[in-house]
Amino acid sequence: MKAEWTVRHHLRPGDIGALIRLHGVLYAREHGYDRTFEAYVATGLADFVRSFRPRRDRIWLVEAGERIIGSVAIASRPNGTAQLRWFLVHPDHRGLGLGTALLKKAIRFSRGRGYRTVFLWTTSELQEASHLYARFGFRKTKETTHRVWGRTVTEERHDLRLRASR
Repeated sequence: MKAEWTVRHHLRPGDIGALIRLHGVLYAREHGYDRTFEAYVATGLADFVRSFRPRRDRIWLVEAGERIIGSVAIASRPNGTAQLRWFLVHPDHRGLGLGTALLKKAIRFSRGRGYRTVFLWTTSELQEASHLYARFGFRKTKETTHRVWGRTVTEERHDLRLRASR
């Protein structure tokens, strides 16, 4: 199945829109999020593209044919930290090791850039993703419940301390 998809990290025209749509459609279908979630993703991606620094930031897009089916990104943050964002694999391609491959790329990149910590925000309903994060050494460090994206959501912050690779 792996031969059916490719991973790249250079943005092309239309990629950001496709990624926003993928997040909006899948989170609405799978978790009941409303249109404000799509706007949240759009705002974050727009900020990422505007402030993009190739030596500090990276986004990986997974394609099956001409269609984007997954993604993950590392966004530089202050004080030696990076944020892992937009981690998603289309349901038709889950369970094939694609999520694991994406997380490996993101963490390897973060180590190579000298980040001390990588953090991410997720929601409590994304249990499969949380198990994957734990396998990579992420630990839940914060939890907050509030009304957002048309529902009551418990957001979780997970942190991974990186050891310097020498």
